[in-house]
Amino acid sequence: MTPRILPLALALALAGCAVGPDYQRPAAPLPESYGEAAETAAIDKRWWTLFEDATLNELVDQALLNNADLRLAIARVEEADAVAREVGAAWFPEIDLAATAGRSKMSTKTAAWNPGAPRIVKDLSAALTTTYEIDVWGSIRRSNEAARANMLASRYSRDAIRLSIAGFVSSAYLALRAVDAQLAVAAESLASREESLQLVKTRLDAGYVSPLDLHEASSAVAGMQAAIIDFRRQRDLLEHQLALLTANPALKIAVGDLRQLPLPPIPPAGLPADLIEARPDVREAEQRLVAANASIGIAKAGYYPRFMLTGSLGNASKSLGDFLGAGTWTVGLGLFMPLLDFGRTSARVDQATALNEQSLIAWQNSLQIAYKEVRDALVNLHRNSEAEAARAALVADTRDALTIYEHRYAEGYSSYLEVLVAQRNHNDALEALIATRQARLTAAVDLFKALGGGWQAASEEGEAVAVATDAHPDN
Repeated sequence: MTPRILPLALALALAGCAVGPDYQRPAAPLPESYGEAAETAAIDKRWWTLFEDATLNELVDQALLNNADLRLAIARVEEADAVAREVGAAWFPEIDLAATAGRSKMSTKTAAWNPGAPRIVKDLSAALTTTYEIDVWGSIRRSNEAARANMLASRYSRDAIRLSIAGFVSSAYLALRAVDAQLAVAAESLASREESLQLVKTRLDAGYVSPLDLHEASSAVAGMQAAIIDFRRQRDLLEHQLALLTANPALKIAVGDLRQLPLPPIPPAGLPADLIEARPDVREAEQRLVAANASIGIAKAGYYPRFMLTGSLGNASKSLGDFLGAGTWTVGLGLFMPLLDFGRTSARVDQATALNEQSLIAWQNSLQIAYKEVRDALVNLHRNSEAEAARAALVADTRDALTIYEHRYAEGYSSYLEVLVAQRNHNDALEALIATRQARLTAAVDLFKALGGGWQAASEEGEAVAVATDAHPDN
């Protein structure tokens, strides 16, 4: 029997074909580039280093090592790897060892009793058994496709979380540095207003001004003190957020200044749109599509018969002395054929087909969302760069106006209200300039994230631009 069954099983295995559709990557519904002529651009996986800030680099590295969300994602990758290994084991037969040793006593009061037979019966057996499904219709192959795709999807999900964490840390750090810059400006403004208060007191004592000027000057000092307290509150909250992201509850960040941070390179015109296809969330969506496509084949295999190859090899005897010489073996081919399942298999195929359609829509939508995010980030980066230049000019103008009003007040030609208005205008212009710098840097972070990790152009270098605020003591 064996010489006939084994060639038949081999022929069935070799002739088998995987039912269901083979995965064909759909065309990406995107333009070729984000601008004019496309240029070659590569992904810089450590894009945050382009800000050239050692503290930021250390914070991101800590977060990528210790963040709880990322550690959970890594554990999910390990789980998916184990599932893929389990599914892959179906390619090979499972070999089991079965052994029994028994001793029983027969009753003389039953009809089955034979007076010539021994009442005490011993039974010894040991055998290696195996069961193996012949993958005629490709169900195992499709299962492996789906498991591998889900494994890759879990890895891309981990990479997407890693990218998001790096972005969150960078944005929070830049926001903290912006508050530092606001605190620096507020401290300088407070010192200037305290000097103005002393001048008002001197002029009041000399009888040149009314007590109203003193109240206005005192109110200006108190208002700036309140602003400083609020800035410190904001800084503490941002520091707490960074402590959570880095899983370091005791984190303390030394005071810095956003105004001295270098700017990352401006992306070249015509970034190729297919850069976003390397985004981990887009690649995760595609692997989910691959797995859903394979699930159609798994479901369709339910329409066809399953072939099971079974066998055993061992020994069995009534006594230990005869055990080694009492060899036994069996081999067989089983067939399991669905005849009537009242539409269960058809329903499974429909479910898999619908899931595949959902996965296709999700992948296409992820591409379109990514494309929009890149375009939004590019607009924000370029427009904030233009706005920063305009706001720098506004700072210079309000600074000059403040200087003039202070001299006119000292000479008695202007009221103190005019000085207060000039101080407020100059302080607002400085705060707006810092906010625009933060928005510009945050837009760069958003662009790095939207492109799946950044860009890297050999001809581009980071520019270091400092916001000039040292021309007047109120800066």
